[in-house]
Amino acid sequence: MGSMKDYHSTSSYPKLLSSIVLSVGILAFFITFASWVLSTEPIGAAVRSYFYGVDHIKDYDSPIVLVRNKTNHLPSNSSIFLGNETSPEIQHDEKKLGSDSSSKETGSVNTVLPENTDSVHDGDLPTTSSSGSRENNAGGSVDSDCDLYHGEWVFDQSGPLYRNNTCPVITQMQNCQGNGRPDKGYENWRWKPSHCKLPRFNGTKFLELMSDKTLAFIGDSVARNQMESLLCILWQVEAPKNRGNRHMQRWYFRSKNVMIVRIWSSWLVHQTSEPFSYIPKGVVKVHLDIPDENFMQYIPKFDVIVLSSGHWFAKQSIYLLNNEIVGTQLWSLPNSKPLKVNNVEAFGISVETILTAMATHPNYTGITIVRSFSPDHYEGGTWNTGGSCTGKVKPALPGQLVENGFTNSMHEKQVMGFNRASKKLTNRSRLKLMDITEAFQYRHDGHPGPYRSLDPNKKTTRGPDGKPPPQDCLHWCMPGPVDTWNELVLEIVRREYEGG
Repeated sequence: MGSMKDYHSTSSYPKLLSSIVLSVGILAFFITFASWVLSTEPIGAAVRSYFYGVDHIKDYDSPIVLVRNKTNHLPSNSSIFLGNETSPEIQHDEKKLGSDSSSKETGSVNTVLPENTDSVHDGDLPTTSSSGSRENNAGGSVDSDCDLYHGEWVFDQSGPLYRNNTCPVITQMQNCQGNGRPDKGYENWRWKPSHCKLPRFNGTKFLELMSDKTLAFIGDSVARNQMESLLCILWQVEAPKNRGNRHMQRWYFRSKNVMIVRIWSSWLVHQTSEPFSYIPKGVVKVHLDIPDENFMQYIPKFDVIVLSSGHWFAKQSIYLLNNEIVGTQLWSLPNSKPLKVNNVEAFGISVETILTAMATHPNYTGITIVRSFSPDHYEGGTWNTGGSCTGKVKPALPGQLVENGFTNSMHEKQVMGFNRASKKLTNRSRLKLMDITEAFQYRHDGHPGPYRSLDPNKKTTRGPDGKPPPQDCLHWCMPGPVDTWNELVLEIVRREYEGG
């Protein structure tokens, strides 16, 4: 028979085992609870919520719509139309680098027409194309040495990546189908680079690449147009949470902790309406050599920034360098002293200023994508003298392109400013030029034209006097050609994060 000591030693085993089981159970419950909390509200999301909770940014989204003329020369004394849209818009001039006025054939862009475009009509979004499933190519890659910006527009029967009724964030002025535009073929043209294949946008791939990152669109109403396009594409994969307010738009994709941001900045450089010298209050003064501090303070928090500017240089403004008036737009100075810069040269200076500031910012390490000047298509005149894009249902063919000297000059100065800033790069950020200007010269069919509102009584055809109806030939229909910009953004980001 065992001793009492042996008995007590043996009887203590169940108690010890029970303690171990209880401890493990408590630990398992804690881990399960913590995992549930993190999945519901990730730490990264809480940090971003703290940062994006700022409420002291100026409200840039004024209701003024600035519509700019399209001419074949630099604007001098043309007037500006002030509309009453819900966000700042501006309509303006266009063309591509190194061209003259009049029609001219450009060898770098072609249009491949289908044998029959009449087969494209209303209905559900197709799920396959001639190249296979819609998603088959989207996650693929292209040769990193491939030039993405010279190629051709090809007709794709698979249609767009979304429909106007599958995206709730389209600005009404760009909702062409919702506003009654009768044709749909403009939605089916895809950009094909000459020597490689640009993959179809894959929302899942994009969110994976941008995991735990923030992409910001900064600039004018065309930046808003592109941001909404990206949101519409991603919405087909995941519905984001709106974390914005009246100061800044913010959309959060929880699955991969991705934030899409938009900040309004008309010129990307500092501007004020306060009195200066003999220029009264209310006239905008643009300091061409000072970055727009309202967004510069936030760029260290952004991983990818897409910049859009240029069209506001058609607006009435005074240009300053070193606090000296060096130029004006739609404003006559009281003396006849010759000015140093016009609005095109001012644009080039502003591009160099903002990109230099970003390329030398000690705490910015992101990718800066400069989307080149977006063409408008007020053909046959200006916005208020008979210019029109009404009735354009297909991309222009080579030889049909109407050149625009103003857009050529703006593009040239923008590229010049980009190149100068690139030489000053001192931080770990990267500057990328997304050169869409030439290719989009051919997309006169991609604008809302007269289909800008739900008004059932809106005019959509020329009147008895031959005058066209009011129309928007600057912004882009959604869905439409603007979606290509985000396919290019995805490819640029992929090349940077994954390599060739």
